[in-house]
Amino acid sequence: MKMTKLLKNLWNDESGQGATEYILLLVVVVALALMFRTKITETLSAKLDELGGAIGAFSPNGT
Repeated sequence: MKMTKLLKNLWNDESGQGATEYILLLVVVVALALMFRTKITETLSAKLDELGGAIGAFSPNGT
């Protein structure tokens, strides 16, 4: 009887559930970032180059 009650209490205990969900979510995000790291790097590099060109073409005199 005590073993059954102990197992039921363990099954119903949800105190660590929130932390586990956050850890799993973090693992998924990191895995996706690693899977698409080349595409992310290429896109960021292109956008930074575009921004650098726009800043270089900026004239503070308005001409």
